[in-house]
Amino acid sequence: MIEEIVVKTLDLGNATVKGRLVKSRRQRDLLTFLMVLGPGLIVMEADNDAGAVSTYTQAGAQYGMHLLWVLLLLLPICYFIQEMVARLGIATGKGHAAMIYQRFGKWWGLFSIIDLQVVNFMTLVTEFAAISLAFSRMGVSPLIAVPLAAIGLILLVTTGSYLRWERITIFLCLLDTIWFVMAWKGHPALYQIAHNALIPNVPPGGISSSLVFLVIGIVGTTIAPWQLFFQQSCVADKRLRFSDLKWARLDTFIGSIFTILVGGAMMLVGSIMFRHHLSYSDPAQMASALGNIGGKFLRNGVLIMMVNAAVLGTTAVSLSSAWAYGEVKGWPHSLHKKFKEAPGFYIVYTTCVGLAAAVVLIPKAPLQLIIVGVQVLAGVILPSAIIFLQLLLNDKELLGEEFVNRPWNNVVNWSIIIVLFILSFVLALQVAVPGLFPSATS
Repeated sequence: MIEEIVVKTLDLGNATVKGRLVKSRRQRDLLTFLMVLGPGLIVMEADNDAGAVSTYTQAGAQYGMHLLWVLLLLLPICYFIQEMVARLGIATGKGHAAMIYQRFGKWWGLFSIIDLQVVNFMTLVTEFAAISLAFSRMGVSPLIAVPLAAIGLILLVTTGSYLRWERITIFLCLLDTIWFVMAWKGHPALYQIAHNALIPNVPPGGISSSLVFLVIGIVGTTIAPWQLFFQQSCVADKRLRFSDLKWARLDTFIGSIFTILVGGAMMLVGSIMFRHHLSYSDPAQMASALGNIGGKFLRNGVLIMMVNAAVLGTTAVSLSSAWAYGEVKGWPHSLHKKFKEAPGFYIVYTTCVGLAAAVVLIPKAPLQLIIVGVQVLAGVILPSAIIFLQLLLNDKELLGEEFVNRPWNNVVNWSIIIVLFILSFVLALQVAVPGLFPSATS
């Protein structure tokens, strides 16, 4: 029997998705998912930002495919952490910063917001650093490219339409499928991809300081503190409801898989340098080197994807800062509102973008060192951010029995936190005792 179901109107502030009559439950589910789709995919793929391009391609250039297994291990971690964020956002209708202030008090709220703003600003510098590097290789002066990029990013967000911003951003996310084409152009051996992805192994040369630094950088760029704040605020701004939870989970799951696959493709592109015994300094230099191997497609593809990654990262990171600051200050903070309706929110976003762009224009700034170093810093700060999330998800008074963590959730999440603390401790030891790990010999 054909069942007629009406999909209800979804109020999105100034924009409204009108209800329509559909003839089957399958159609209703598909339309509902398409309306919910966005926060999970964007938060995951935006994390494949400029820092990710640098970190993953450097991992491939230095160690070939040997670190693919690290990415695969991070897949369930990505999903479990961001699923908690989506669940918390739907259950409370508030952003992450607001909940920390509400449940833990002003001091811990201030601690979390300062952590977020410091890492976010440094991350924004890396995004504009990538734009500068990429356009320089394309013959465009950073003095022109960086300011124009900043203006474009400000215009993208300040339209007063959540749906317009979301649709453009999803399109930019899907552009990252070009990484798969570039990886295929390198003619990687499929059995080597499967072997290195499924079987953990140590690269030739053994454990070294550079390997430890890079592994922690991979963790830091795959799971970043700003993601917690961004997705919860995005879910709240989109006004998702209890009935949307399963679709928000699916959105997050698809985003997790997509971001890990794209990250793996970036590593495979970098591994072309490894197989041809070419030195690596940054993705823009890699693009030029790959141009001599695979032609203009590889060269221009890497440069364009660097810019795309930076644009995605900048809009998401800046919004996470603006949402968080707006929440704790009690300002209007929504992409549904025009600039004049939420001036503080948009000024924070614009200031973050403008200042980061200005820093990158400082002559002789060590851009690649900044890019990789920020990923490591994010890996160090991440455990404390996840602890707040874990405590909030066990608050029955706040969430009730339906949304609170189950025992298995807690086992998985505390295991993730312990692993991240160990990685952070190892990094601290490496910095304090530089000779702790020997240098690689090959």
